[in-house]
Amino acid sequence: MVLVGCHVSIAGSIDRAVGRALDAGCDTFQIFSRNPRGWKAKDLDPGVAGAFRAAVSSSGIGPAVDHMPYLPNPASPDAGIYEKSVAALAEELRRCAILGIPYLVTHLGHHRGAGTAAGQERVVAAINRAFADAGESDVMLLLENTAGEKNSVGTTVDDLSRIVEGIDAKERVGICFDTCHAFAAGYDLRTEDGVDAVFAELDDAIGLASLRVVHLNDCKGDLGSGLDRHEHIGLGSIGEEGFRHILRHSAVRSLPLICETPVDERRGDAGNIAKVRELAGA
Repeated sequence: MVLVGCHVSIAGSIDRAVGRALDAGCDTFQIFSRNPRGWKAKDLDPGVAGAFRAAVSSSGIGPAVDHMPYLPNPASPDAGIYEKSVAALAEELRRCAILGIPYLVTHLGHHRGAGTAAGQERVVAAINRAFADAGESDVMLLLENTAGEKNSVGTTVDDLSRIVEGIDAKERVGICFDTCHAFAAGYDLRTEDGVDAVFAELDDAIGLASLRVVHLNDCKGDLGSGLDRHEHIGLGSIGEEGFRHILRHSAVRSLPLICETPVDERRGDAGNIAKVRELAGA
């Protein structure tokens, strides 16, 4: 049996996300703990945070996963953006601790022409600072692979490995593997050999124990296109056969699987969750 869910809204109150996850048929779920399109966030109300914890506990689903908002760019060479990004990362780590959320997923940003090595150094320093500023907690920061778009940091397994190597508190970081991003970056997930190869590379470079969450998304773009456009499971370039191989791989089988797929006239969240279970043979 696979552990599959989707990203759900916190509209109205963050604790309402749990009911929405249950309604969609989730075993696990992901949220933004705040408005993902702004820099500022209201402090978490202790009563609401307690209601969220209670709702998760009584629901029987989990783990809950939080995702960083869109604006922070920890690879940025711009001092102003960089400082705000470090502060946002530290604050989101604190919010996860208050909410009892064990995993925070972050994109690694864009180096804006400064070069991959410079971007990696900025990301490492940002994470080290954010951990120090946030204080000790059980929250694990998950580094998400990117789709290979221009100036992106964290596209390849080697990129991720170099960043992990530079982080002081390595026990506080893990990996979130996004299937759409990997395919767009040139990892062929359509075949069993291709799926075996990428997880073998990850195991050699970082260790499969670091892999904690999978973002399960099909891809609108072609292999190596660098196009970060998510598609319904099985309806994109990876296809149903590719997802059968992914879902039956031992590295993936027991992990939380989060669909960040479209909601349209073709299929909604519940439909993609059902398709995942079908392809997994669960």
